[in-house]
Amino acid sequence: MAMDENFRDSIGTINEEGKRAWIFPKKPSGRFYEYRKWVSYALLLFLFASPFIKVNGHQFLMFNVLERRFNIFGLPFWPQDFHLFVISMISGVIFVALFTVAFGRIFCGWMCPQTIFMEMVFRRIEYWIDGDRGAQIRLDRQAWNGEKIRKRVLKWSVFFVISFIIANVFLAYLIGSDRLIRYITDGPLQHISTLVSLLIFTAVFYFVFAWFREQVCIIACPYGRMQGVLLDNKSVVVAYDHKRGEGESGRKKFRKNEDREALGHGDCIDCFQCVNVCPTGIDIRNGTQLECVNCTACIDECDAIMEKVNLPKGLIRYASEDNIEKKAKFTFTPRLKGYTAVLTILIGVLVGMLFLRNDLEANILRLPGQLYERKAGNIISNVYTYKLVNKTTKDVADVSFELLSHPGTISLVTHEHFTVLAEELAEGTLFIEINNAALNGDKDKLRIGVYSGDQLIETTTAAFLAPRSYK
Repeated sequence: MAMDENFRDSIGTINEEGKRAWIFPKKPSGRFYEYRKWVSYALLLFLFASPFIKVNGHQFLMFNVLERRFNIFGLPFWPQDFHLFVISMISGVIFVALFTVAFGRIFCGWMCPQTIFMEMVFRRIEYWIDGDRGAQIRLDRQAWNGEKIRKRVLKWSVFFVISFIIANVFLAYLIGSDRLIRYITDGPLQHISTLVSLLIFTAVFYFVFAWFREQVCIIACPYGRMQGVLLDNKSVVVAYDHKRGEGESGRKKFRKNEDREALGHGDCIDCFQCVNVCPTGIDIRNGTQLECVNCTACIDECDAIMEKVNLPKGLIRYASEDNIEKKAKFTFTPRLKGYTAVLTILIGVLVGMLFLRNDLEANILRLPGQLYERKAGNIISNVYTYKLVNKTTKDVADVSFELLSHPGTISLVTHEHFTVLAEELAEGTLFIEINNAALNGDKDKLRIGVYSGDQLIETTTAAFLAPRSYK
């Protein structure tokens, strides 16, 4: 196999002097690129619309890290639901790992926001302003004349505007779309700190898409390095069929009316178009590499070349190493079965816990540092703090507490009945009084009901202290 044996010594975006080698990929075309465009535009629509879609009054997707409030597919997750959020995130990681074992970095090439924005938004704008690969290279080497200044200013301005729009959408995910719209209508001068944060986000996105680019996938993202652990010879990846491409005598340039098969030449005509079209600057013919994001651009380009020279397509294709070496078909391996089983269990646990979750969560704890109080008539009193979290978009009115496990009374410090506002937290202090004769020991477990009017909406437990001598 004729390959550059030193290709793993450095990454494709660094030259021999250790400096950044700027990538000027050729504009892709072909059936996979068309499929990717449809997938990308659908995901971009989803990305931009999700913060502004409401399900039962909840934002469809929100990740408010500062207030620890998350909405996933319209389901609200509060700090008290952190375990559910963790399970959902672990399920997502296992899901990505499962597809990586089966299909390599298909997520990177088809679904990753970095790839979608870079290849389907910023790169396409660059092709529109600067032209294709050859025109971009000439423009880069060109002196700073009127044409170059005009194109650079136009491109950088458009990049900045798009980065600003992305930053606004990103902020909508963090603080909520309603709050973002309110800030916009109030005017930027009314919310200077938010404006500064927005400009910082804009600068980060501009830096990533205008300069850092493919380096995010190669250097910053750890996912490429995970391939070494997750991939095996049965994983389906974007691969070069070296057995067919190299033949017996290796790659040779195409010559018209030449019998390549009789001469032992491989089907690869060494045109380097797969390298020129690669957005990370690698040569896929060297084998699976961490820089490859499985974007399929090389598949489309190679198929177009094969068609022109009247050779079979599929020299570069989705295939496993076993498929290339042994013509083995894709199988559901024990590793895939293991990941699938774990994912199924996690999703089952998550769905079950979601169904068991109440819309109003109650937490009643004894006041720290307080023991108990003896009262007349053999009555023992304990003081507690309560916190009620309303996870719905509707107020819960006429809320009261009642002992379910013991005869006794519950009295609130300020009022007997109150309202827990929508998506808010209500807290306060209450006293529980029980006749000592009804207690089983010095530390009983109480079951307390939370009512909205006459309807029981939640139950919780609390510890009740009593003197040992009163058993």
